[in-house]
Amino acid sequence: MSLKIRLARAGSKKRPYYHVVVADVRSPRDGRFIEQIGSWNPLLPKGEERVKLDADRIKHWLSHGAQPTDRVLRFLDEAGIAKREARSNMKKAEPGKKAQERAATIKKAQEDAAAAIAAASAAPVEAEAPAEEAAAS
Repeated sequence: MSLKIRLARAGSKKRPYYHVVVADVRSPRDGRFIEQIGSWNPLLPKGEERVKLDADRIKHWLSHGAQPTDRVLRFLDEAGIAKREARSNMKKAEPGKKAQERAATIKKAQEDAAAAIAAASAAPVEAEAPAEEAAAS
């Protein structure tokens, strides 16, 4: 049986309150759970105690192979119970596929325009040189 330490939503509409529970991975979010080991009230201000955890029971369940979800792992890291590795999603900052295609076509057009300007500025110099030689002869 795979175990997860996850959040179960409680509270009324637009007033969330979450229980930190140990549950089987197959049970629904707000369904059956094995044990409640904490709570999280996101409506409280940051200075107050928003997260309450039973550290002994969490350590017990972690030793029995329970895997915390990402949000719960953040709480455990903040409490000093478990370590959460920092993640960075470098692809999140990249523009989408269509925007990348547009940027590539714009860049190509700019390069073509710069090449045309360079060719145009070089061509009159070559054209003027034979004309001056012909006039001098």
